[in-house]
Amino acid sequence: MKFIHTSDWHIGRSLYGRKRYEEYEAFLNWLADYITCEKVEALLVAGDIFDNTAPSNRAQEIYYQFLCRIAASPCRDVVITAGNHDSPSFLSAPRELLRFLNIHVVGSLGAIAGDEVLVLSNEEAEPEMIVCAVPYLRDRDIRRAEAGESMEDKERKLVEGIGEHYRQVLAEAERIRTELGKPLPIVAMGHLFTAGGQTLDGDGVRNLYVGSLAHIGAKMFPAAIDYLALGHLHQPQKVGGAEHRRYSGSPLVMGFGEAGRSKSVYLVELGNGQPVVTAIPVPCFQVLKVVQGDWTAISGHLEKLKSWDKSIWLEIIYDGDEVIGDLRRRLEAIIAGSKLEVLRAKNKRAVDKIMHCAESEETLGDLNVNEVFQRCLDAHQVPPAQVDELFTTYNEALKSLYEGEQRAE
Repeated sequence: MKFIHTSDWHIGRSLYGRKRYEEYEAFLNWLADYITCEKVEALLVAGDIFDNTAPSNRAQEIYYQFLCRIAASPCRDVVITAGNHDSPSFLSAPRELLRFLNIHVVGSLGAIAGDEVLVLSNEEAEPEMIVCAVPYLRDRDIRRAEAGESMEDKERKLVEGIGEHYRQVLAEAERIRTELGKPLPIVAMGHLFTAGGQTLDGDGVRNLYVGSLAHIGAKMFPAAIDYLALGHLHQPQKVGGAEHRRYSGSPLVMGFGEAGRSKSVYLVELGNGQPVVTAIPVPCFQVLKVVQGDWTAISGHLEKLKSWDKSIWLEIIYDGDEVIGDLRRRLEAIIAGSKLEVLRAKNKRAVDKIMHCAESEETLGDLNVNEVFQRCLDAHQVPPAQVDELFTTYNEALKSLYEGEQRAE
Protein backbone atom coordinates (compact mmCIF):
# COMPACT_ATOMS: atom_id res chain seq x y z
CA MET A 1 0.00 0.00 0.00
CA LYS A 2 1.28 3.42 -0.97
CA PHE A 3 -0.46 6.50 0.43
CA ILE A 4 -0.03 10.24 0.91
CA HIS A 5 -0.21 11.84 4.36
CA THR A 6 -1.07 15.54 4.35
CA SER A 7 -2.98 17.97 6.57
CA ASP A 8 -3.69 21.61 7.39
CA TRP A 9 -4.70 22.84 3.95
CA HIS A 10 -6.64 25.78 5.42
CA ILE A 11 -8.42 26.44 2.13
CA GLY A 12 -9.77 29.99 2.16
CA ARG A 13 -7.06 31.46 4.34
CA SER A 14 -5.95 34.99 3.52
CA LEU A 15 -2.76 36.83 4.39
CA TYR A 16 -3.22 40.42 5.58
CA GLY A 17 -6.36 40.69 3.49
CA ARG A 18 -4.83 39.10 0.38
CA LYS A 19 -6.83 36.13 -0.90
CA ARG A 20 -4.84 32.98 -1.71
CA TYR A 21 -7.28 30.93 -3.77
CA GLU A 22 -4.85 30.65 -6.70
CA GLU A 23 -2.24 29.08 -4.43
CA TYR A 24 -4.67 26.51 -3.04
CA GLU A 25 -5.89 25.63 -6.49
CA ALA A 26 -2.31 25.26 -7.74
CA PHE A 27 -1.35 23.04 -4.80
CA LEU A 28 -4.33 20.72 -5.19
CA ASN A 29 -3.76 20.47 -8.95
CA TRP A 30 -0.13 19.57 -8.25
CA LEU A 31 -1.19 16.98 -5.65
CA ALA A 32 -3.72 15.39 -8.02
CA ASP A 33 -1.07 15.21 -10.75
CA TYR A 34 1.45 13.63 -8.36
CA ILE A 35 -1.06 11.04 -7.15
CA THR A 36 -1.87 10.12 -10.75
CA CYS A 37 1.72 9.96 -11.96
CA GLU A 38 2.96 7.94 -8.97
CA LYS A 39 -0.15 5.73 -8.83
CA VAL A 40 -0.72 6.52 -5.16
CA GLU A 41 -3.43 4.25 -3.79
CA ALA A 42 -4.79 6.29 -0.87
CA LEU A 43 -4.83 9.85 0.42
CA LEU A 44 -5.09 10.69 4.14
CA VAL A 45 -5.88 14.28 5.13
CA ALA A 46 -5.54 14.84 8.89
CA GLY A 47 -7.73 17.87 9.55
CA ASP A 48 -8.09 21.59 8.93
CA ILE A 49 -9.33 21.22 5.39
CA PHE A 50 -10.77 24.73 5.52
CA ASP A 51 -9.54 27.76 7.43
CA ASN A 52 -12.88 28.43 9.11
CA THR A 53 -16.19 26.76 9.85
CA ALA A 54 -18.08 28.63 7.12
CA PRO A 55 -15.85 28.42 4.01
CA SER A 56 -16.62 30.63 1.04
CA ASN A 57 -18.17 29.32 -2.17
CA ARG A 58 -14.79 29.61 -3.90
CA ALA A 59 -13.08 27.57 -1.17
CA GLN A 60 -15.74 24.86 -1.47
CA GLU A 61 -15.44 24.84 -5.26
CA ILE A 62 -11.68 24.28 -5.06
CA TYR A 63 -12.18 21.44 -2.56
CA TYR A 64 -14.85 19.59 -4.52
CA GLN A 65 -13.09 20.02 -7.86
CA PHE A 66 -10.05 18.35 -6.31
CA LEU A 67 -12.13 15.45 -4.95
CA CYS A 68 -13.64 14.93 -8.42
CA ARG A 69 -10.16 14.73 -9.94
CA ILE A 70 -9.00 12.26 -7.28
CA ALA A 71 -12.07 10.07 -7.78
CA ALA A 72 -11.03 9.65 -11.43
CA SER A 73 -7.39 8.92 -10.56
CA PRO A 74 -5.61 5.67 -9.56
CA CYS A 75 -6.19 6.68 -5.93
CA ARG A 76 -8.76 4.20 -4.62
CA ASP A 77 -9.56 5.79 -1.27
CA VAL A 78 -9.50 9.22 0.37
CA VAL A 79 -9.84 9.57 4.14
CA ILE A 80 -10.61 13.05 5.48
CA THR A 81 -10.88 13.94 9.15
CA ALA A 82 -11.92 17.26 10.68
CA GLY A 83 -9.51 19.61 12.43
CA ASN A 84 -10.13 22.32 14.99
CA HIS A 85 -10.73 24.89 12.22
CA ASP A 86 -13.36 22.74 10.50
CA SER A 87 -17.09 22.52 11.16
CA PRO A 88 -17.79 18.81 11.80
CA SER A 89 -21.36 19.03 10.49
CA PHE A 90 -20.37 21.03 7.40
CA LEU A 91 -17.58 18.62 6.51
CA SER A 92 -19.78 15.58 7.11
CA ALA A 93 -22.89 16.85 5.29
CA PRO A 94 -22.04 15.22 1.90
CA ARG A 95 -20.49 12.15 3.56
CA GLU A 96 -22.99 9.61 2.24
CA LEU A 97 -22.68 10.93 -1.30
CA LEU A 98 -18.86 11.04 -1.18
CA ARG A 99 -18.76 7.46 0.09
CA PHE A 100 -19.84 6.28 -3.38
CA LEU A 101 -16.57 7.78 -4.65
CA ASN A 102 -14.60 5.99 -1.91
CA ILE A 103 -14.08 9.31 -0.13
CA HIS A 104 -14.52 8.72 3.59
CA VAL A 105 -15.21 11.75 5.82
CA VAL A 106 -15.08 11.63 9.62
CA GLY A 107 -16.10 15.00 11.01
CA SER A 108 -16.69 14.25 14.67
CA LEU A 109 -16.50 11.68 17.43
CA GLY A 110 -18.37 8.52 16.46
CA ALA A 111 -21.19 7.02 18.52
CA ILE A 112 -19.07 3.86 18.79
CA ALA A 113 -15.37 3.23 18.21
CA GLY A 114 -16.11 1.34 15.01
CA ASP A 115 -17.43 4.53 13.36
CA GLU A 116 -13.85 5.74 13.10
CA VAL A 117 -12.34 2.49 11.77
CA LEU A 118 -12.08 1.94 8.01
CA VAL A 119 -10.82 -1.07 6.07
CA LEU A 120 -9.27 -0.10 2.74
CA SER A 121 -9.04 -2.72 0.01
CA ASN A 122 -6.87 -3.28 -3.05
CA GLU A 123 -7.95 -3.63 -6.69
CA GLU A 124 -9.05 -7.22 -6.05
CA ALA A 125 -11.31 -6.03 -3.21
CA GLU A 126 -9.07 -7.71 -0.66
CA PRO A 127 -8.50 -5.87 2.65
CA GLU A 128 -5.12 -4.15 2.58
CA MET A 129 -4.98 -1.52 5.36
CA ILE A 130 -6.96 -0.47 8.42
CA VAL A 131 -7.31 3.26 9.12
CA CYS A 132 -8.29 4.67 12.51
CA ALA A 133 -9.71 8.00 11.32
CA VAL A 134 -9.77 9.98 14.57
CA PRO A 135 -10.88 13.61 14.08
CA TYR A 136 -10.09 16.57 16.32
CA LEU A 137 -11.41 15.66 19.77
CA ARG A 138 -13.17 18.57 21.39
CA ASP A 139 -12.97 19.05 25.13
CA ARG A 140 -16.70 18.59 25.64
CA ASP A 141 -16.64 15.32 23.64
CA ILE A 142 -14.24 13.50 25.92
CA ARG A 143 -14.29 15.21 29.32
CA ARG A 144 -17.21 15.52 31.71
CA ALA A 145 -17.06 18.78 33.66
CA GLU A 146 -17.54 18.62 37.42
CA ALA A 147 -18.19 21.45 39.86
CA GLY A 148 -15.21 22.58 41.85
CA GLU A 149 -12.55 20.82 39.81
CA SER A 150 -9.20 22.57 39.42
CA MET A 151 -7.47 23.45 36.18
CA GLU A 152 -5.03 20.59 36.82
CA ASP A 153 -7.99 18.20 37.11
CA LYS A 154 -9.42 19.47 33.82
CA GLU A 155 -6.11 19.02 32.02
CA ARG A 156 -5.55 15.55 33.47
CA LYS A 157 -9.05 14.39 32.49
CA LEU A 158 -8.61 15.81 29.00
CA VAL A 159 -5.37 13.97 28.36
CA GLU A 160 -6.75 10.76 29.87
CA GLY A 161 -9.87 11.08 27.74
CA ILE A 162 -7.88 11.45 24.52
CA GLY A 163 -5.69 8.49 25.44
CA GLU A 164 -8.69 6.33 26.28
CA HIS A 165 -10.38 7.21 22.99
CA TYR A 166 -7.33 6.11 20.98
CA ARG A 167 -7.15 2.87 22.98
CA GLN A 168 -10.80 2.09 22.22
CA VAL A 169 -10.47 2.83 18.50
CA LEU A 170 -7.23 0.82 18.22
CA ALA A 171 -8.80 -2.08 20.11
CA GLU A 172 -11.61 -2.14 17.55
CA ALA A 173 -9.08 -2.03 14.69
CA GLU A 174 -7.18 -4.98 16.19
CA ARG A 175 -10.44 -6.89 16.65
CA ILE A 176 -11.27 -6.37 12.97
CA ARG A 177 -7.77 -7.44 11.95
CA THR A 178 -8.06 -10.63 13.97
CA GLU A 179 -11.49 -11.31 12.47
CA LEU A 180 -10.11 -10.88 8.94
CA GLY A 181 -7.22 -13.22 9.71
CA LYS A 182 -4.62 -11.10 7.92
CA PRO A 183 -1.66 -9.13 9.34
CA LEU A 184 -3.00 -5.83 8.00
CA PRO A 185 -1.09 -2.65 8.85
CA ILE A 186 -2.93 -0.17 11.09
CA VAL A 187 -2.64 3.54 10.33
CA ALA A 188 -4.02 6.05 12.86
CA MET A 189 -4.92 9.66 12.17
CA GLY A 190 -5.30 12.55 14.58
CA HIS A 191 -5.44 16.30 14.94
CA LEU A 192 -3.81 17.39 18.18
CA PHE A 193 -0.74 18.92 19.83
CA THR A 194 1.84 16.42 21.05
CA ALA A 195 4.33 17.19 23.79
CA GLY A 196 7.54 18.59 22.34
CA GLY A 197 5.86 19.67 19.11
CA GLN A 198 7.59 22.54 17.32
CA THR A 199 5.92 25.72 16.09
CA LEU A 200 7.13 29.03 14.67
CA ASP A 201 6.01 32.55 15.43
CA GLY A 202 3.57 33.54 12.74
CA ASP A 203 2.87 30.02 11.44
CA GLY A 204 -0.82 30.27 12.32
CA VAL A 205 -1.09 27.39 14.81
CA ARG A 206 -3.97 27.98 17.24
CA ASN A 207 -3.90 26.68 20.82
CA LEU A 208 -6.23 23.70 21.04
CA TYR A 209 -6.89 23.39 24.71
CA VAL A 210 -6.70 25.51 27.83
CA GLY A 211 -3.55 24.95 29.87
CA SER A 212 -0.11 23.56 29.14
CA LEU A 213 -0.56 19.95 30.21
CA ALA A 214 -2.93 19.19 27.35
CA HIS A 215 -0.03 18.34 25.07
CA ILE A 216 -0.27 14.64 24.38
CA GLY A 217 2.77 12.49 25.14
CA ALA A 218 4.04 10.09 22.48
CA LYS A 219 3.57 7.14 24.85
CA MET A 220 -0.18 7.73 24.82
CA PHE A 221 -0.53 6.23 21.33
CA PRO A 222 -0.94 2.43 21.33
CA ALA A 223 2.03 0.41 20.09
CA ALA A 224 -0.18 -1.36 17.53
CA ILE A 225 -0.08 1.72 15.28
CA ASP A 226 2.15 1.04 12.27
CA TYR A 227 2.00 4.67 11.10
CA LEU A 228 0.61 7.74 12.87
CA ALA A 229 -0.56 10.53 10.53
CA LEU A 230 -1.09 13.72 12.50
CA GLY A 231 -2.28 17.22 11.71
CA HIS A 232 -2.40 20.59 13.50
CA LEU A 233 1.27 21.60 13.68
CA HIS A 234 2.35 23.40 10.51
CA GLN A 235 6.00 22.34 10.58
CA PRO A 236 6.75 18.82 9.27
CA GLN A 237 8.23 16.80 12.14
CA LYS A 238 8.51 13.45 13.85
CA VAL A 239 6.68 12.66 17.08
CA GLY A 240 9.07 11.61 19.81
CA GLY A 241 11.77 11.04 17.21
CA ALA A 242 9.90 8.08 15.70
CA GLU A 243 10.10 7.61 11.93
CA HIS A 244 6.56 6.21 11.75
CA ARG A 245 4.86 8.96 13.79
CA ARG A 246 4.72 12.30 12.01
CA TYR A 247 3.13 15.65 11.36
CA SER A 248 3.07 16.37 7.64
CA GLY A 249 2.81 20.13 8.26
CA SER A 250 0.86 22.58 6.12
CA PRO A 251 1.53 22.35 2.36
CA LEU A 252 1.56 26.14 1.99
CA VAL A 253 3.46 28.74 3.98
CA MET A 254 0.93 30.11 6.48
CA GLY A 255 2.57 33.45 7.22
CA PHE A 256 5.73 35.52 7.01
CA GLY A 257 7.12 33.68 10.03
CA GLU A 258 7.57 30.71 7.67
CA ALA A 259 8.91 32.69 4.71
CA GLY A 260 11.59 30.70 2.91
CA ARG A 261 10.67 27.40 4.57
CA SER A 262 10.19 24.35 2.36
CA LYS A 263 6.87 22.51 2.54
CA SER A 264 6.05 18.88 1.83
CA VAL A 265 3.63 15.98 1.97
CA TYR A 266 4.65 12.48 3.03
CA LEU A 267 4.61 9.47 0.75
CA VAL A 268 4.30 6.35 2.92
CA GLU A 269 4.90 2.86 1.60
CA LEU A 270 3.76 -0.06 3.72
CA GLY A 271 5.14 -3.53 3.18
CA ASN A 272 6.16 -6.41 5.40
CA GLY A 273 8.60 -4.32 7.42
CA GLN A 274 8.69 -0.79 8.80
CA PRO A 275 6.93 1.96 6.83
CA VAL A 276 9.15 3.78 4.36
CA VAL A 277 8.45 7.51 4.63
CA THR A 278 9.57 10.00 1.99
CA ALA A 279 9.05 13.75 2.18
CA ILE A 280 7.79 14.99 -1.19
CA PRO A 281 8.58 18.72 -1.61
CA VAL A 282 5.62 20.92 -2.51
CA PRO A 283 6.46 23.59 -5.10
CA CYS A 284 6.31 27.20 -3.94
CA PHE A 285 3.34 28.83 -5.66
CA GLN A 286 3.75 32.29 -4.10
CA VAL A 287 7.05 33.70 -2.84
CA LEU A 288 7.00 35.43 0.56
CA LYS A 289 9.92 37.55 1.74
CA VAL A 290 10.73 39.42 4.93
CA VAL A 291 12.96 42.47 4.40
CA GLN A 292 14.36 44.04 7.55
CA GLY A 293 16.91 46.72 8.29
CA ASP A 294 17.53 50.44 7.91
CA TRP A 295 16.38 52.33 4.85
CA THR A 296 19.57 51.72 2.88
CA ALA A 297 19.36 47.97 3.44
CA ILE A 298 15.64 47.79 2.67
CA SER A 299 15.79 49.88 -0.51
CA GLY A 300 18.81 47.96 -1.78
CA HIS A 301 17.10 44.61 -1.16
CA LEU A 302 13.94 45.74 -2.92
CA GLU A 303 15.90 46.81 -6.00
CA LYS A 304 17.45 43.33 -6.10
CA LEU A 305 14.07 41.62 -5.76
CA LYS A 306 12.64 43.72 -8.57
CA SER A 307 15.23 42.22 -10.91
CA TRP A 308 13.81 38.74 -10.26
CA ASP A 309 10.69 39.75 -12.20
CA LYS A 310 8.39 37.46 -10.23
CA SER A 311 5.42 37.92 -7.92
CA ILE A 312 6.69 38.40 -4.37
CA TRP A 313 4.66 39.30 -1.29
CA LEU A 314 6.63 41.33 1.21
CA GLU A 315 6.74 42.08 4.91
CA ILE A 316 8.90 45.14 5.55
CA ILE A 317 10.36 45.72 9.02
CA TYR A 318 12.11 49.05 9.37
CA ASP A 319 14.42 49.20 12.40
CA GLY A 320 16.85 51.98 11.43
CA ASP A 321 17.81 54.96 13.59
CA GLU A 322 16.43 57.54 11.19
CA VAL A 323 12.88 58.67 11.91
CA ILE A 324 10.83 57.94 8.79
CA GLY A 325 7.30 59.28 8.77
CA ASP A 326 6.44 58.23 5.21
CA LEU A 327 7.65 54.63 5.11
CA ARG A 328 4.70 53.33 3.14
CA ARG A 329 4.99 56.08 0.51
CA ARG A 330 8.71 55.38 0.02
CA LEU A 331 8.06 51.66 -0.35
CA GLU A 332 5.32 52.15 -2.92
CA ALA A 333 7.59 54.47 -4.91
CA ILE A 334 10.34 51.83 -5.11
CA ILE A 335 8.10 48.90 -6.09
CA ALA A 336 5.95 50.84 -8.57
CA GLY A 337 5.70 48.98 -11.87
CA SER A 338 7.18 45.76 -10.45
CA LYS A 339 5.64 42.45 -9.37
CA LEU A 340 6.43 43.17 -5.73
CA GLU A 341 3.60 43.75 -3.28
CA VAL A 342 3.98 44.97 0.29
CA LEU A 343 1.38 43.23 2.44
CA ARG A 344 2.69 44.52 5.73
CA ALA A 345 5.05 47.33 6.75
CA LYS A 346 6.21 47.75 10.34
CA ASN A 347 8.06 50.82 11.54
CA LYS A 348 9.87 49.71 14.69
CA ARG A 349 11.45 53.09 15.42
CA ALA A 350 10.91 53.58 19.16
CA VAL A 351 10.14 57.29 18.81
CA ASP A 352 7.41 56.50 16.31
CA LYS A 353 5.75 54.11 18.73
CA ILE A 354 5.97 56.51 21.63
CA MET A 355 4.59 59.42 19.60
CA HIS A 356 1.95 57.19 17.95
CA CYS A 357 2.93 58.32 14.48
CA ALA A 358 0.47 57.31 11.81
CA GLU A 359 3.18 55.43 9.97
CA SER A 360 3.64 52.94 12.81
CA GLU A 361 0.85 50.99 11.08
CA GLU A 362 0.13 48.63 13.97
CA THR A 363 -3.47 47.48 13.79
CA LEU A 364 -5.55 44.75 15.40
CA GLY A 365 -4.66 42.62 12.38
CA ASP A 366 -1.01 42.70 13.48
CA LEU A 367 -1.80 41.17 16.88
CA ASN A 368 -3.04 37.73 17.87
CA VAL A 369 -5.82 37.32 20.43
CA ASN A 370 -3.45 36.74 23.32
CA GLU A 371 -1.43 39.86 22.48
CA VAL A 372 -4.62 41.94 22.47
CA PHE A 373 -5.58 40.60 25.90
CA GLN A 374 -2.06 41.22 27.22
CA ARG A 375 -2.29 44.85 26.03
CA CYS A 376 -5.57 45.13 27.93
CA LEU A 377 -4.02 43.77 31.12
CA ASP A 378 -1.08 46.14 30.77
CA ALA A 379 -3.34 49.12 30.19
CA HIS A 380 -5.27 48.36 33.38
CA GLN A 381 -2.08 47.64 35.37
CA VAL A 382 -3.29 44.22 36.49
CA PRO A 383 -1.07 42.80 39.27
CA PRO A 384 1.24 39.97 38.05
CA ALA A 385 -0.21 37.57 40.61
CA GLN A 386 -3.60 37.73 38.85
CA VAL A 387 -2.39 37.44 35.27
CA ASP A 388 -2.19 33.62 35.05
CA GLU A 389 -5.71 33.10 36.39
CA LEU A 390 -7.14 35.78 34.09
CA PHE A 391 -5.40 34.27 31.06
CA THR A 392 -6.83 30.84 31.95
CA THR A 393 -10.36 32.25 32.13
CA TYR A 394 -9.80 34.20 28.92
CA ASN A 395 -8.62 31.07 27.06
CA GLU A 396 -11.65 29.14 28.28
CA ALA A 397 -13.85 31.89 26.83
CA LEU A 398 -11.95 31.69 23.54
CA LYS A 399 -12.48 27.93 23.33
CA SER A 400 -16.21 28.42 23.91
CA LEU A 401 -16.24 31.04 21.15
CA TYR A 402 -14.31 28.87 18.67
CA GLU A 403 -16.56 25.89 19.25
CA GLY A 404 -19.84 27.75 19.72
CA GLU A 405 -21.08 27.21 16.19
CA GLN A 406 -20.77 23.43 16.60
CA ARG A 407 -23.02 23.56 19.66
CA ALA A 408 -25.62 25.45 17.64
CA GLU A 409 -25.49 22.80 14.93
